[in-house]
Amino acid sequence: MAREIRINRIVDEVFKKEIVETVQKATLSWETKVKLATPVDTGNLRNSWDHKIEPFIGTVFTNVEYAEPVAYGTSLPPSWDGQYRTRQNTIKGYPELIGKQIATDIQNRFNI
Repeated sequence: MAREIRINRIVDEVFKKEIVETVQKATLSWETKVKLATPVDTGNLRNSWDHKIEPFIGTVFTNVEYAEPVAYGTSLPPSWDGQYRTRQNTIKGYPELIGKQIATDIQNRFNI
């Protein structure tokens, strides 16, 4: 009696597991780094960052209404007189910059 082992199934499952774990780790890392980079006044914005992880998609988000001006320097309130500023001299777009660095780290890990 002979038994056939389909290598492609084994490879597919291994890669799938690796990708799912990578998405999970990257999302949690991104959330942690974004929280640490978020300037603190009351701590509300920093504490509001959250994540959602699906098998192949990780999302980091906040629903705080003033997150856009603080994190990206867009939709600035009138009290900022058209200038992006935070007490900690935060870099505009820091969530995206952190995400790009994590993506680069993943590419380097998988040599792609």
